[in-house]
Amino acid sequence: MDRKIFFIAGIIIAAIILASRMFYLQIIEEKYKVNADNNALLYMTKYPARGEIYDRKGRTLVGNKTTYDIMVTPYDLEPFDTLDFCRIFNLDTVAVKRKLKSYRENRRRVGHQTFTFIKQVSAQDYSHFAEKAYKFPGFFAISRTARVYPFNAGASLYGYINEADSAFLAKNPDYRRGDYVGITGLERSYEDVLKGKKGYNIMVRDVHNRVRSSFKNGEYDVEAIPGKDLTASIDGELQAYGEFIMRNKVGSIVAIEPATGEILAIVSAPGLSIEDLTNIRTNYSALAQDPYKPMFNRAVMSAYPPGSVFKAVNALIAQQNGAITPQTMYSCSRGFFYSGGKMGCHGHKSPLNLKESIMMSCNAYYANTFRAILRDPAHQPIANAFDHWKEQVMKFGFGVKLESDFPAELAGNLPSTKTYDKIHGKGRWNAFNILSLAIGQGEVGATPLQIANLAATIANKGYYIIPHLIKNPPDSARAAKYSEKHYVGIEQEHFAPVIEGMYLAVNAPQGAGGTSRRAYIPDITVCGKTGTAQNPHGKDHSVFMCFAPMDEPKIAVAVYLENAGAGGSWAAPVASLIVEKYLKGEVERKELEDYVAHSNLRQFVPIKRKR
Repeated sequence: MDRKIFFIAGIIIAAIILASRMFYLQIIEEKYKVNADNNALLYMTKYPARGEIYDRKGRTLVGNKTTYDIMVTPYDLEPFDTLDFCRIFNLDTVAVKRKLKSYRENRRRVGHQTFTFIKQVSAQDYSHFAEKAYKFPGFFAISRTARVYPFNAGASLYGYINEADSAFLAKNPDYRRGDYVGITGLERSYEDVLKGKKGYNIMVRDVHNRVRSSFKNGEYDVEAIPGKDLTASIDGELQAYGEFIMRNKVGSIVAIEPATGEILAIVSAPGLSIEDLTNIRTNYSALAQDPYKPMFNRAVMSAYPPGSVFKAVNALIAQQNGAITPQTMYSCSRGFFYSGGKMGCHGHKSPLNLKESIMMSCNAYYANTFRAILRDPAHQPIANAFDHWKEQVMKFGFGVKLESDFPAELAGNLPSTKTYDKIHGKGRWNAFNILSLAIGQGEVGATPLQIANLAATIANKGYYIIPHLIKNPPDSARAAKYSEKHYVGIEQEHFAPVIEGMYLAVNAPQGAGGTSRRAYIPDITVCGKTGTAQNPHGKDHSVFMCFAPMDEPKIAVAVYLENAGAGGSWAAPVASLIVEKYLKGEVERKELEDYVAHSNLRQFVPIKRKR
């Protein structure tokens, strides 16, 4: 009986051992086999198609085409005809032999690693390679996607992608060598959405490390997941038109839909062309050395003196603080005179009320207005009044980043009391020392994006939505951020005289004194404000902001042209063409369009050429 029990127990134990072994072989070992650290398996990455970008009307701005990267595993290389290989891809044989030599010299360090040998090979060159691939052991191709740009505009806006460098890889462990990443523009801002998710095929190596077959007939392969598409707020036709009229000019255009904060067009001139973008690796060095800096986006990265467009901010703050009313009158005798100085002004009627001061852009009116702000008895001494003024200005989005979705956006500049304590000495400065702030000069600096946002704020009578480049934010956090109204702390009633003054600046009868007559468009009520920003390095900068139509505004525009002179002479007509193109679809003022588009203002911009 005991022997029978032992026999049965032995069978049970043997069965358990056998079952355990089978479980290990079929489950545990199987999982081990597909572990990425298993040298018997080769993981061949499958790269996803990057998400495409469409404009607000559904037209493709950034699409994809199939290309191929030629990969090499140096360990698997055998002698091959390098001349034949080089003919396929139009390569320099000397450079290829040099690279192969470096692999041999570093074979211990290289081991079984695989490297990208040639990037983004065309489908035609790939087909030639595929026919002869058997002649080149150690080389193989993987499918990639490259960007195409059906709309021939917006290169600086879209940005470019490139292979992730060592610094990026160190900070982003989810990426691997050979991965592409957005470097600038929308490609960078929405990298997390556009990139997709990589997949892989698992291949089996033999004892000689040669790839033989797919592991388990692809059972453990993972498909790549394409990136998500985005709909940009940009109007492709308006963007192309803006770039057309900004040829041979240095500066920028920013157009915003006031009700939504959506950017309709953003032009930096000179900027990248689509040809530059498609050949960025080849052209990068020349672009970086170009004295006109086409890779520098002036719309968001240049902090210029805003000039007289800033008078609108002071007019609104002064009303809110009770320093002036719409009926407040100030005289002007071709300028504002004070002990030891003068702020000049052009000739016009005198005295003026608030709306007339905007219409005629009177410097003396705003010198008096700024002094009245700093005399506010509720905020004394003057340093306290200045701090209060600065706090109000910052609510308009000046001196801070607007937090748009455009990378590398600057905050511009607003001085502080410490600035003037350092320049003049603590307690030794007054309104006359900083009077240039009254007219947007001196230590204040603003980006064209901030100026366009000011125009949108006035159009909305007291609030703005952060300017942004995407109509369909990909997550709830960004959707909330780009729909929130940011109120600037000015009661709505105070906008009426400023808007009326901006209307008269454009639409007042010829000879009545309006500074923005060249922005006049028949059948469209444009409200605008000129600026002529003083420039110690040459001709003044030409500045203009506007919105239209006056009731229920659909577009707000800022134009900044370096070294182009008075705001009414160049920036105003450029802005008006943008407004007309957007609201009418076609520009009817062909004579003005032709004059603006074919004028060369770049010749007035002093540049420093690298030696």
